Amino acid sequence: MTSLLRACLVCVLALGLTPARAQQADAPIQVLLQEHQEIIAKSSRRTIGPAIDALAASGLVEAQGVLTRWQAKEMWFNEDTGLFVFAEEIDRDTIRIFDVADGAEIGNVSDEDYKQLKPNSGIRGMIGAALVQFTLSDPDVFTRLSALEAIERDPQESHLAALRNAIDSEENAGLRARKARLERILTISYDGDDAARIAAIDSFAGDLGVDVRAALNPLVAARLQVAPDLPESGVARVLTPGDGLTEAAAYGALVEADLAPRKLTVADKKATLEANIQDGMIAGRPVHQMDSQAARDDAYAALVSQGLAPPDVTAGDIQMAVASHVFFETYTGATPAVAQAAQAVLDGIETKLGLNQTADLALDAVSLASIYFLAAIGLAITFGVMGVINMAHGEFIMMGAYTGYVVQLFVPDHTLSILLAIPLAFAVTFSAGVAMERLVIRWLYHRPLETLLATFGVSIALQQLAKNIFGTQARPLTAPGWLDGSLVFNDVVSISYIRIAIFVLALLFLALFLFVMNRTRLGLEVRAVTQNPRMAASMGINPDKINMLTFGFGSGIAGIAGVAIGLYAKVTSEMGADYIVQSFMTVVVGGVGNIWGTLLGASLVGSMQKGIEWLNPSNTLAAQTYMILFIILFIQFRPKGIIALKGRAAEA
Repeated sequence: MTSLLRACLVCVLALGLTPARAQQADAPIQVLLQEHQEIIAKSSRRTIGPAIDALAASGLVEAQGVLTRWQAKEMWFNEDTGLFVFAEEIDRDTIRIFDVADGAEIGNVSDEDYKQLKPNSGIRGMIGAALVQFTLSDPDVFTRLSALEAIERDPQESHLAALRNAIDSEENAGLRARKARLERILTISYDGDDAARIAAIDSFAGDLGVDVRAALNPLVAARLQVAPDLPESGVARVLTPGDGLTEAAAYGALVEADLAPRKLTVADKKATLEANIQDGMIAGRPVHQMDSQAARDDAYAALVSQGLAPPDVTAGDIQMAVASHVFFETYTGATPAVAQAAQAVLDGIETKLGLNQTADLALDAVSLASIYFLAAIGLAITFGVMGVINMAHGEFIMMGAYTGYVVQLFVPDHTLSILLAIPLAFAVTFSAGVAMERLVIRWLYHRPLETLLATFGVSIALQQLAKNIFGTQARPLTAPGWLDGSLVFNDVVSISYIRIAIFVLALLFLALFLFVMNRTRLGLEVRAVTQNPRMAASMGINPDKINMLTFGFGSGIAGIAGVAIGLYAKVTSEMGADYIVQSFMTVVVGGVGNIWGTLLGASLVGSMQKGIEWLNPSNTLAAQTYMILFIILFIQFRPKGIIALKGRAAEA
């Protein structure tokens, strides 16, 4: 179009507009819309693609606004002049129109000469896909991130080109890497070039991302095929009946491919018998005699001999048909080259995945072992060193957790509240332990059955007291914000920061216990009373006082364990019961009264429980049962535990 003709068109179109402002009919965005006017006005999903692609690839600043308003059904066009406008309805017959070039208001006009573009859901989806490239290149980093996350949630073929165009211009290194990764995943799924797909597949060798496996698995989908001879190409895997393929499945494939007759069912034979009833007879046999399967089979065989029924397939027929054909799988998700590349990468990923799953299981086992160690360390003192079976040990753990909860009611800062709760929980449970030893335990030394019954009664009383004070519902013990989330190594291996903190706390208590027992006067006296109480008493040590302090010290450690456990477990009056059995098993397996034995016992019990749960993930009760059975067998061969104690506990 010459400049003279263009000027004439602009004048004609401008004169046709009566509102206060003339429209920019020669604006580049309007000219582009005019070039595709026919298909835009028609709004057919089959033909609209070139118009949307032209707008998206135009590089015009106004293109994003046009696509957005078009998608929102806010674009109209004048049926007389053919010009496109944005519009909003004023009333039933009047609309307010705006210029598509700069969005400026043109004025109010009658809608008689205008037609609203109403794209259907399919066209709106195509427009939305085109808009992705604008949001992926938006100046705001959070807008780009939101667009990228939207594509990750619902990737489509139309997103591939937009991603490729948005990678080089991305300034944020993290977003650029995510865009490049997502582009390779979409290349695997949607690119038409096998070489590009294979290159993208090979780039993910050893990658444990769930998104990678989700993209690769459909490519290796295969379908069972059967033929007289094996084809020269396109075979994913050859199957041998009896080895990876049952004879019944093989014959079923033959039937489906119309290469063998279908085996008759009882219903088929019954229908054939009923169809051949004549004068109350079937093949010369009275109908009333057909009261057994043998009689019906005999009648059916007679019909076969007379040519009135098809013969049934015998076992020999099945074996012969299967033996005369080959069975194989062909790839259905991609071409053989792409599928084989995907399978090779998946095989490597599976090997690495198995190793990482083992590492994750080991981390879980270490985490659980640290929890059991914290719960059992106090019991190792009271039960192992003093020989007291304290069934209320779990309730001291519960008391520590509730102490942390009460502290948080008054100290809203979660970090400070935990720092205050740890020594306070020790003080509370130390005092409770001393009181219990003075009032109950001291009268029952060397009477294990009475001690067990008495402490069990104390356990029930403490649980009921907790219910009366705090109620039956779980109470929150909130961890500090810096303990939120997990340390993630990859998509398979991760561990929560709370469990890391508990592991560190367990190590600190191990060091504290060793220091107290080996470097302090109290520890020296405890060891002396443990080894020989009479000799210790003759040296001026008060065994009665040492027993009281030892029991209090063990109870105090249980209280601190309760604070740690309460950070991730529910805090209820019954929470101690969840750990008392494991605590006793830990102490017994490790060796009573030995801190290193307790550590080894916790490691063994935690590893066993996680291993059994991994083998039988749907039944945690089975894990507990199998573990207890193993412990029973273990103590049959090593009744004193992994590390046996010398002294009073060993003699008990």
